[in-house]
Amino acid sequence: MKAWTYLLLLFTMITSCSSHSESQKLTWYNNATINNILEDPDKPEEVVRVAIGISAQVFYLSKKSSDYKVLMEKVNLSFKKGNIYNIGVESNTNIIKQIKEVK
Repeated sequence: MKAWTYLLLLFTMITSCSSHSESQKLTWYNNATINNILEDPDKPEEVVRVAIGISAQVFYLSKKSSDYKVLMEKVNLSFKKGNIYNIGVESNTNIIKQIKEVK
């Protein structure tokens, strides 16, 4: 009986952890373009400031992110050529985590 209890507990823990995916922590800005890209004066070695949309909300792109080069390429395409993307920003940090093509 104890074995079944432990298996049930293990199954509950696995399913509860897997339901908290990274995408649940993101706020999405759909059909957005980048209006400006600036080095952050406070942390130039860590982040780049990115302004999204007409209201120019400021978010950050972390230079320490493993996806930095890919994300920066998309940010530059949006800024220079007006490419439109869906942009996922991490809640509470304002750091851009994902940029997806608009389909």
